Amino acid sequence: MRNGGPFGERLLAATAVRGNLCVGIDPDPDTLDFWRLPDSPEGISTFVGQILRACAQHCAIVKPQSAYYERHGSAGIAVLEQLCSDAHDMGLLVLLDVKRGDIGSTNDAYCDAYLKDDSSLKADAITVSPYLGVDSLSTYFDTAQDSDSGVFVVCRSSNPEGYQTQLARTPDGTHESVADRIVSCVKRENQRRWADIGSIGIVYGATVVQPLKQNIGGWILAPGVGAQGGTPDTVRHALGGGANHVIVPLSRAIARHSTSVRTLRSHIRDWNAKLSEIVRHCGDRPSRGSANG
Repeated sequence: MRNGGPFGERLLAATAVRGNLCVGIDPDPDTLDFWRLPDSPEGISTFVGQILRACAQHCAIVKPQSAYYERHGSAGIAVLEQLCSDAHDMGLLVLLDVKRGDIGSTNDAYCDAYLKDDSSLKADAITVSPYLGVDSLSTYFDTAQDSDSGVFVVCRSSNPEGYQTQLARTPDGTHESVADRIVSCVKRENQRRWADIGSIGIVYGATVVQPLKQNIGGWILAPGVGAQGGTPDTVRHALGGGANHVIVPLSRAIARHSTSVRTLRSHIRDWNAKLSEIVRHCGDRPSRGSANG
């Protein structure tokens, strides 16, 4: 069990102090080149250390994309393990972007790898994909409840290629889209597992045209701001009142702004101010189960 209670409540407390920005720590080759660092485990380790220094005390949560570490094999995974440990020592929450999702004992193994307290890759939350069936994710939901961790279910992604699948209609005659069904399932799981804000969130892109229609009772990760063309205003449009419980990930917009830790700290504070202003003007925080319109 993690100190401080369920993930949803811990994130609420952290964002109240450090804002709604989620800093992506993604050492892709172009970003490493911007930093004049080698595309190697040593290079990504240096990059990670500098970004964490800039984040410390100035954001609530960081989001490393696991693929950028995995491509360097065991040495890259060792850097990711150290990132998780160092971030926690700095008081930062860690959302590990792995988008896992399978069935049965494979999901059990993923939970052991990322969400159990004795794991070297222990994160506070992970991203998962529901496209082998939302019910197949029950192991992640159970683990989130038992270990005070969190899960973000991909629902409406910020890439247009996903729309064909996500907006397909379910075959049961309800005319719900697949994405709407995912939202309903997440809302149900949060309501039955937590009394206040839940620890199961969704990924709902900041560039999505159709506004979110339900309050899921948990957190929303809203990618797409910055390099993908989203803005704080598109966050407000996509999420409406639900933006009271949103975190907005920025990776390239942070990492390629400067190689100076001092400048990045100021940049992070500026982005937090922009996002916090949007959150404050999204209307009253909706009650559990209410519609957002």
